[in-house]
Amino acid sequence: QVQFVESGGGLVQPGGSLRLSCTASGSIASSSAMGWYRQAPGKQRERVATITANGSTNYPDSVKGRFTISKGDAKNTVYLQMNSLKSEDTAVYYCNTVVFPYSWGQGTQVTVSA
Repeated sequence: QVQFVESGGGLVQPGGSLRLSCTASGSIASSSAMGWYRQAPGKQRERVATITANGSTNYPDSVKGRFTISKGDAKNTVYLQMNSLKSEDTAVYYCNTVVFPYSWGQGTQVTVSA
């Protein structure tokens, strides 16, 4: 069974930066694309960053140029570097696979506020 543990969230002022970490326990196929998702209060969960098995990345326009997803040296570790944060980035952030996601972890809260 795969479990995700996200960390690194917190309270940050607009324009600030945070680096989120995700570690997955269990076995994930090496061919799996990984993604960072977020869910703001009253909104649907959305994917904000994707990294494929070969390292290709993709972002929606809302975060492009500000967020960077990367893989860690340790197996099943993924990071999300978030720069130039805006109030609309406030949400709980999760990681998971892209195709056939596993059960969701607890997520990590990111609050962008002055």
